[in-house]
Amino acid sequence: MTETYEGSAVAPLPAADRAYLHTKRAILRGDLVGGQVVSEGQICDALGISRTPVHEAFLRLDAERLLALAPRRGAVVVPMEPQEARNVLEMREAVEGAAAARLVADGPAPAPLLERLRANLDRQRDFADAADTDGFIGCDEDFHAAVVTGSGNATAVHFFALLRDRQQRLRHQLLGLRPGELGVVLADHHRLLARLAAGDADGYRTELAAHVARHRGAL
Repeated sequence: MTETYEGSAVAPLPAADRAYLHTKRAILRGDLVGGQVVSEGQICDALGISRTPVHEAFLRLDAERLLALAPRRGAVVVPMEPQEARNVLEMREAVEGAAAARLVADGPAPAPLLERLRANLDRQRDFADAADTDGFIGCDEDFHAAVVTGSGNATAVHFFALLRDRQQRLRHQLLGLRPGELGVVLADHHRLLARLAAGDADGYRTELAAHVARHRGAL
């Protein structure tokens, strides 16, 4: 069986990895909500596999604080509390702001990166027009990750990757409930891109702070 994760095809995987990716994706997307009980049997039935690999997957997700194992019940999806969401947003703003400053330290961002980001925003517009929240969220992640990666700051890239899962879960929670906000978020992204094109690190931080505050206000 070929499993997909966040829209990318993955080669056939061991059953435990398939169970892990399937369950994790359901949690990040909000298909399994905070507080919901999920049994090993549910995942076994969904994937057509035995309980042993599902149990292994649950142990991994428990270690990542996405599931809390409940004896004789299976597991409970760990909710993302407002304080945790605020922590993620604060750290995301700090890391991305620093990366953007490095990126434009010597002038405007490199032309190839700017073209990549413009193409990304075109895709965001298509997804927003189609009210395709999942597609938009994928592009949203790619946009911000490209800025951080483009900075060449390996430490920033590392920390941003550590935040990835919780950022994705938060995006789905916020935008999934407010699909009408996709156009507003897209406008924020256009302003961020303009600041990169102008080589304006302070302006980028200002726009990023407003962008993050918009999400924080929805918690």
